[in-house]
Amino acid sequence: MIKDKSIFIKNIYYMLAYAYQSLQQENYKDIATEKFDNVHNLLAAILAKGVALQLKQGLYREYVNHQDNLMLLRGKINIHGSIKNKIMRKQLLTCDYDLLSENNLLNQIIKTTIVLLIRLANVKEKYKNELRKELLFFNNVDTLEAKSIKWSNLTFQRNNRNYQLLVGICQLIIEGLLLTTESGVYRLQSWIDEQRMCHLYEKFILEYYKKHYPVLSVKAAQIPWWLDDGVSYMLPKMQSDITLRKGNTVLIIDAKYYSHTMHTNFSKRSLISHNLYQIFTYVKNYAYSFGEHEHKVSGMLLYAKTDEEIQPDNVYQMHGNQISVKTLDLNKDFSEIKQQLARIAESHFALSKTH
Repeated sequence: MIKDKSIFIKNIYYMLAYAYQSLQQENYKDIATEKFDNVHNLLAAILAKGVALQLKQGLYREYVNHQDNLMLLRGKINIHGSIKNKIMRKQLLTCDYDLLSENNLLNQIIKTTIVLLIRLANVKEKYKNELRKELLFFNNVDTLEAKSIKWSNLTFQRNNRNYQLLVGICQLIIEGLLLTTESGVYRLQSWIDEQRMCHLYEKFILEYYKKHYPVLSVKAAQIPWWLDDGVSYMLPKMQSDITLRKGNTVLIIDAKYYSHTMHTNFSKRSLISHNLYQIFTYVKNYAYSFGEHEHKVSGMLLYAKTDEEIQPDNVYQMHGNQISVKTLDLNKDFSEIKQQLARIAESHFALSKTH
């Protein structure tokens, strides 16, 4: 899939920039012009820049529970600990109290990621040195066991929302790039794994259309089953990657990032069946929701282009709906990637190029 590493890495930056809108700030523009020989250096540079910006504002602090033996009451008395002190003839109260601290989960994740990047051989010294300087500001913050982080439990509020980009980059580094050897030593994979890249690919396309096509309603919409008797017990959710809508005209896009776009059996190539079944089901159920009203609902499987000899480029008319299978070439200059995405929206919704 990767023909030119430098172009591909640059495009990962742009994809991240759309997925995490914070990256499009003026502060990150110098990264877009820098040349990176691997994706790990790119992520290290983004993290270093993001942490530097956060340090100017100050590290996020939150109340963390502490327990200590004190001469005077602070917070609440811990009965069990205080009785134990009495038995041991210590004139101390065991107190539970909250303390505003930098040593919270969000800062611990950032510090853990910085420490891991500094230890890795294929991250350049230039970025390691930036991270080492920033690490000095995390002296009062603990590190974590990277594999134990429960990413789904993280929540962001108004006062820590600016941490979403940093923690998102940390998650991409830790989950998508780090492997553990039997001895417990971390090492980096050569490239982001397919699962992580697929998520980034979906998010990028969604956010691209949100930003550049305000005339369209752009969502990762959940599609309800159109049922005769209303019984939906045990039916799986139909969650689209990208749904574009203008009035009663709809395009449902399923974004796929695979190393192979087609199935091969005895030298005969065919489309991956379950992908086609899925998009057809999405389209038909969405179309039924319009009832007797005039509508146009279409579906598209949009694969990231691979280096395979034959690439899918098909349009089918299926029971009154159009289902197409296309590829998006991520090895092109980003301006050409934008043109490819523009053609999809403009042709389907009959939009002018100025939209």
